[in-house]
Amino acid sequence: MDLIICVVGLLALIVEGIRCQGVYAPPTVRIIHSGHACNVEEERHTERVYTIREGETLELTCLVTGHPRPQIRWTKTAGSVSDRFQDSSVFNETLHIAKILRTQGGRYYCKAENGLGSPAIKSIRVDVYYLDDPVVTVHQSIGEAKEQFYYERTVFLRCVANSNPPVRYSWHRGREILTQGSDKGVEIYEPFFTQQGETKILKLKNLRPQDYANYSCIASVRNVCGIPDRSVIFRLTNKTASPSIKLLVEDPIVVNPGQTVSLVCITTGGEPPPLLTWVSTNDSLPQRSVVKGGTLTLPAITSDEAGVYSCVASNNVGNPAKKSTTIVVRALKKGRFWITPDPYHNDDNIQIGREVKISCQVEATPPEELTFSWLKNGRALRSSERMVITQTDPDISPGTTNLDIIDLKFTDFGTYTCVAALKGGGIPEISIDVNISSTTVPPSLTVPRGKSPLVAREGDTVELECLVSGKPKPIILWSRSDKEVPMPDGNMQMESYDGVLRIVNVSREMTGSYRCQTSQYNGFNVKPREAVVELIVQYPPTVEPVYMEKRQGLGRPVVMTCKVLRAHPSRVLRFEWLLSNRLLHAGAFDAQRDETEYTIRSLNRDGWGEYTCNVINEAGAGKCTFQVTGKAYPPEFYYDTYNPLWQNRPRVYGFKLQWTQMNPGAVDRIVAYRLGIRQMGLQRWWEQEIPVDGQINKGELMTHNLTELIKPESYEVRLTPITRFGEGDSTIRIVTYSAPINPHLREFHCSFEEEPICMFTQDKNDDFDWTRHSAATRDTKYTPNTGPSGDRSGSKQGFYMYIETSRPRKEGDQARLVSPFFNVAPKNPYGITNPPAYCFGFFYHMYGKHIGTLNAFLKQKGQSASEAPVWSLSGNQGNHWKQAKVSVHPTSSFQVVLEGVRGSGIEGDIAIDDVTLEEGECRDPPPDLRTKAASTSSHIWLLSITLVMTLLEGQR
Repeated sequence: MDLIICVVGLLALIVEGIRCQGVYAPPTVRIIHSGHACNVEEERHTERVYTIREGETLELTCLVTGHPRPQIRWTKTAGSVSDRFQDSSVFNETLHIAKILRTQGGRYYCKAENGLGSPAIKSIRVDVYYLDDPVVTVHQSIGEAKEQFYYERTVFLRCVANSNPPVRYSWHRGREILTQGSDKGVEIYEPFFTQQGETKILKLKNLRPQDYANYSCIASVRNVCGIPDRSVIFRLTNKTASPSIKLLVEDPIVVNPGQTVSLVCITTGGEPPPLLTWVSTNDSLPQRSVVKGGTLTLPAITSDEAGVYSCVASNNVGNPAKKSTTIVVRALKKGRFWITPDPYHNDDNIQIGREVKISCQVEATPPEELTFSWLKNGRALRSSERMVITQTDPDISPGTTNLDIIDLKFTDFGTYTCVAALKGGGIPEISIDVNISSTTVPPSLTVPRGKSPLVAREGDTVELECLVSGKPKPIILWSRSDKEVPMPDGNMQMESYDGVLRIVNVSREMTGSYRCQTSQYNGFNVKPREAVVELIVQYPPTVEPVYMEKRQGLGRPVVMTCKVLRAHPSRVLRFEWLLSNRLLHAGAFDAQRDETEYTIRSLNRDGWGEYTCNVINEAGAGKCTFQVTGKAYPPEFYYDTYNPLWQNRPRVYGFKLQWTQMNPGAVDRIVAYRLGIRQMGLQRWWEQEIPVDGQINKGELMTHNLTELIKPESYEVRLTPITRFGEGDSTIRIVTYSAPINPHLREFHCSFEEEPICMFTQDKNDDFDWTRHSAATRDTKYTPNTGPSGDRSGSKQGFYMYIETSRPRKEGDQARLVSPFFNVAPKNPYGITNPPAYCFGFFYHMYGKHIGTLNAFLKQKGQSASEAPVWSLSGNQGNHWKQAKVSVHPTSSFQVVLEGVRGSGIEGDIAIDDVTLEEGECRDPPPDLRTKAASTSSHIWLLSITLVMTLLEGQR
């Protein structure tokens, strides 16, 4: 007896565990396709290969189960690289890629997670098939044999085509098929791989007259994915020759900016006639360039368009011919100077009686046209024994001229001007003035008192300053003392003409040492002067959490903690807690701790609101915000309801809405839900309250039936929990109408009485469509001796579907009508067959001496229609309606396809009506044998009784 009590207690615990877990379940995932697949095959047990033709639409759908609703993410791997898509919705059940490219092939992963258990991941490999046009190139080899007086002339024809899968080649000479051994003068090499793809070579040995002919290379992938063969023809004659060209321009071409440049290229040989193209050393030809035949025109040329331009001629014989020329655009820019004191004395100052050198530099294009002249006080200056003008070696310091003043005298003081120009003119000159006087002194740098270290607050605008003196004043270069750290603008160095570095919106990362340094340009060519400025950026404490929502019921405690992560200065002075700007608590911050805490011992209605914790240092305050609320969490819609949609009247349908409540015990008891519903496209909401009795358990599935929904409209449904606090967070979902899908102990029935025809669709890849029709509205010119005189019930007002076989229809034309998708009943351990059976039935009318064929196919989701029909009938069946029934055994969601095939003449109309689908094999069981499946709890208690009886039997 004790044993029995133990077993019953254990079973009670099991049942309680099931009840507490409710409908929460980790995710499962399955990938199906509904795009233009050529083939889907299994690979290595768990992965499938999806083959698709380039340019078609890839559509992969991730079917998930699990509660709460799993979040879905698609990713793709190509080799070792993982990337997210830029042209599709990553977080979406369906991955849709229109006009897929060959580069988009690879392995696609669908990942579903809802926070329960491990994420569910499935993958499918997408193989994109394509075949490019083949290209034939001809290569000639001419060799002279010693001691013999003949030439061997061999020609190689090479055929290349990019493809997936690998291509097969065949060669034709005229209409003759060439194979290895069919002609002693022909050799065909086996394909081999090159950088251009798989290559097939045809070798013509010691050319004969019959070898001059049209050669065809046919590339084939054996019609996979419906990809047709591609071919190319090359005509080989005794005049076939590789291209040769000539450029009718000089090299180089030197022009001024703004001129129009024309480059002319002509062919001097080649058969077939070569194709001429122009290329540039830049990535592409200038946008404004014009190519006409072999002429390239560059209007109003700029310095950026200078470079090497090449004319390339190709006719697929031998190697392409290429001729190039360089365009040089004349320019002068970046003029600068520097002063060098006497290098033979250890003194940076200019002194009477010593040497001083003035250097001037510009960038010139072309450099060989650069000329310099010097002026003193506006008058031309010529080289002499004491005034030596030189031009530096272009290889050492290009574009530089020097003026050496030997034994400087007081009369040498004045303004010296360096003038740079290009020979031939057309480009503005560059003039640089340099003043030499008793006040010309080298630079010095100092940091003003109180400017280092410079203390600023984050977000301020700061000015780092170095005072520069001297004449002339040089450019100041700013950089970070740590040379690997960039400046605030991202560059490694910044220029300043007044010695001030201005930083807007300074941040904590900009704290550090900054070096100011004199540049050698526009100043003295002496050892650079430099100084360092320290910048210290203070910022308020960084705290966490910045924002947190605390949901709690009345009478319960609430604890809020604000933690300091970092601050500068690091010493935090004080803290303060506020509720809606009302001070609750304040004090000095404990240096031994990095956080402060505030506790509400028993939450009341006045305690709801926004709490703020300010943590304060010298730079300001960091703020933690807590929103204390009694709002209920949002409900979680349950999407795995089996057959939620039903209809029992012609124009309306119902929907079983199910949900669970997220964290139902976090706040006060939920007393009701506010249900809002509106038709898609309309503004008005209809609302009602759904009362709740008792406490809701975690994972408890709640149900409310939506009725009087108008077919075929979709509806937006909003559900909001209500507590003593008021309304909680809402959840929204869309309810979409579809034809009833396998309702238990009911049948799907379609009599085509309404225009939507029960969500049936016309196949887009057939020859013509089915027509919805009734005898009362039939055209008076209808074809006699074929077709029904009324629908299946005999009514002339009733509708049915039929195929009209009058002209322009031809024998063998097909019309296909495709049903909506039907879900397969889930696996159940208590008796449903696996795979389940369904009875598909319909009435047909096949009357007329030219009746063709009526076929029924099964099409499972992710697959093409079955090759063989599950039902088929041909020929005249008499002028009356007959019923057909066939059992189908799908393993996944499926559709049924009704196909009418036109016979040999116009008296061949075929009609269908009253299409049905019901669970089970095609037989009608007696009414008293129809029983509902037992509930889960019933089975558990049956298991309990069985287990107890077994134990009692063992006790005997």
